[in-house]
Formats: sequence, structure tokens, C-alpha cells
Amino acid sequence: MNVTFLRWGAGSLALLVSAAGVTTVLAQDQPSQSSPTAATPAPSTEKKDPSIAQRKENQQDRIANGIKSGQLTPGETANLEKKEAAINKETRTDRAANGGKLTSAEKAQVNQQQNQVSKQIYADKHNANTAHYGNNKVGQRRENQQDRIAQGVKSGQLTPGETAKLEKQQQGINKQVASDRKANGGTLTASEKKQVNKEQNQASRNIYRKKHNAATQPGAKPKA
Repeated sequence: MNVTFLRWGAGSLALLVSAAGVTTVLAQDQPSQSSPTAATPAPSTEKKDPSIAQRKENQQDRIANGIKSGQLTPGETANLEKKEAAINKETRTDRAANGGKLTSAEKAQVNQQQNQVSKQIYADKHNANTAHYGNNKVGQRRENQQDRIAQGVKSGQLTPGETAKLEKQQQGINKQVASDRKANGGTLTASEKKQVNKEQNQASRNIYRKKHNAATQPGAKPKA
């Protein structure tokens, strides 16, 4: 086995291991753990604590990936984003009470809460529940809506609170479709398909409005 150390930039160290001419690279989505003192903030023009902001962005990226891949169902996503929205609200309240800053104890508390959400994201993305759309117009419409929501989460156009509401709406439609199919031997009647399409049209308008309103995640690009 050959072990080679390479230095990349200031303070960065790369380790290359080669055995029998074979190089193996492993990558896995794992629950992220962070401590208030271990974070290494990237340069930012924001006055907010970089470690808090970076942690929030990382969680949203993982959720967006889960939505896009189908690993997260609408119900799971709604639950996760509801928790993220609660953490964000608590953080804003604490900042307002302390002149825009968080105390060391408050940072530790936020970090602990994000650790818990991180574990939940991992568990939800790796359980048996997945989003199945099917090769039909109803399924394709559902998948399209999820792709739009995932893009909004990734870009920062959708806040956790907005995402939770949109996914709650999709969850309701999905439950209705499942119930109708069960009552009709696995199919939907023409009138049921029309009703679902009408509800998705309304959901589509909600997605557009929330992606183009004034509410964004911190650091998101200006909305067109």
C-alpha cells in the first residue's frame, strides 16, 4: 500500500491511499454533527453568526436533495421543515433580545437542535418510505411539483415555513389519490382525475407565489 500526503493550500492536507493500483472513494449522506467551537466559518458579509447560517444552509441542501430524489415523502419533508422553521423563529427571537447576537448558550442550544434535525433527515432519507409517482399523468404532475419545490428549497426562494405548507398540501392530495385508487381497484375515475388536476393547479399557483414573494432564506439570490 502506498500512502502519499499532498498539501493543498494553506492548512489543507490531502491523503491519497493506493493499494494494488486501486483507488476507492466512498461517499455517504450522514447526519452532520457540529459544535459551536469547532465550526470554521467561511468569509461572509452577513452579520449573523456564520456557523449558524452555514448549518441552516446545509440542512436545506440535504432536504432539497431528498425531495428531488424521492427519498423524502411530502409528509416527511413537511415535518422536517416545520422543525427548521421553529429553530429559525427561536433564533430570531434570541437575536432580537440580544441586540442581533446570540449568546454562547443560545448557540449551543441551536446547534443541539440542529443535530437532532440532522439525525431525523438521515433517518427519513434512509427508511422504507419513498415517493412513488408512477408512469401516468397524475404521477408525473406530482413529480413535477416536487421538483419545483426542491429547486425552491435549494435556491433559497422557499423558506422552511413555506416549504412545510406546500408539502402539507401535496401530502393531502396524495392521501386523496391513494384513497380513491383503493376504492376503485387501483384506478382513478375521470372525475377524480379532473379533481386532482384542479387541486394541483391551485398548488402550482401556491408554489409560484411563494417562490416569488419577498420571503427568502438568508443569502438567497434576489427573486426575479
